[in-house]
Amino acid sequence: MKILVTGACGYKGTVLVPKLLRAGYKVRAFDIMWFGNYLEEHPNLEIVEGDIRNIDSINLDDIETVIHLASVANDPCGDLDPKLTWEISALSTMQLADKCVRKNVKHFIYASSGSVYGIKDEHEVTEELSLKPISEYNKTKMVAERIVLSYSEKMIVQVIRPATVCGYSPRMRLDVSVNMLTMQSLKDNKITVFGGEQTRPNIHIDDITDIYLHFLNIKEKATGVFNAGFENLKIIDIAKMASKLNGSEIVVTESNDPRSYRINSDKLLKTGYSPKKSVSDAISEIHDLFNKGVLVSKDEYYNLNWMQNKVLNNER
Repeated sequence: MKILVTGACGYKGTVLVPKLLRAGYKVRAFDIMWFGNYLEEHPNLEIVEGDIRNIDSINLDDIETVIHLASVANDPCGDLDPKLTWEISALSTMQLADKCVRKNVKHFIYASSGSVYGIKDEHEVTEELSLKPISEYNKTKMVAERIVLSYSEKMIVQVIRPATVCGYSPRMRLDVSVNMLTMQSLKDNKITVFGGEQTRPNIHIDDITDIYLHFLNIKEKATGVFNAGFENLKIIDIAKMASKLNGSEIVVTESNDPRSYRINSDKLLKTGYSPKKSVSDAISEIHDLFNKGVLVSKDEYYNLNWMQNKVLNNER
């Protein structure tokens, strides 16, 4: 079976694609490569550099499943250029889903975000709660969800709403909470926490990528929307976990972001998936790889600065 993965060279895609290949799938990896390409060559891997906004450049021949990861990732990056964000994350998703139906693609997995819920007072946020997105990123994810779900009668559709992902990827991100705090501890021997009492849901990168494979295996048994996050932790508690490895100092400053939200993933667990790794595992792995020299800090690992300085100048 051949799978198209969009955004295949991103943080999650770079971990997911090798797993798909090891599982015996053939993969067409499609990515604009703003942040480079860390995928290794493989006889069953076709790597295509392309812009998802150009729907004619996306080859769906022989594709049975699409795993759609491509988007402008996270709130700050989405707000840099709202027009670009809507074109990539919403309009292109609509064009891709429509083309999938016309090309007889059987199965579509969409990578949404747990942030589509906005600010919630509920202790546990389930899939049944209303969506009240705040940023351009959240809004485009919500709209894209509605688009792909509208095709549910024509192909199998699964929408995954992940928590904040953590852990090592060859195409690393150091601008997400766990990874960022751990790298601060390793590089500076000091962690700066803004506020700290805010609660955020988290998921290890090995789990979120395994979840996509899980849904490939149960595609006809579980459709619709699924939360994916297993640890709702305060930011200060994440910082304490990161500081334990080398005794780094924690400095707490004021924050204008009081948002706290938690997600409940019971619906996913009922499909038979069980998480394998934790935030603690992610911190330990990053710590070990940094000390071995495998993980270093690169400019492209910080999406916001990289997009401001490298990407948007070329787009305008």
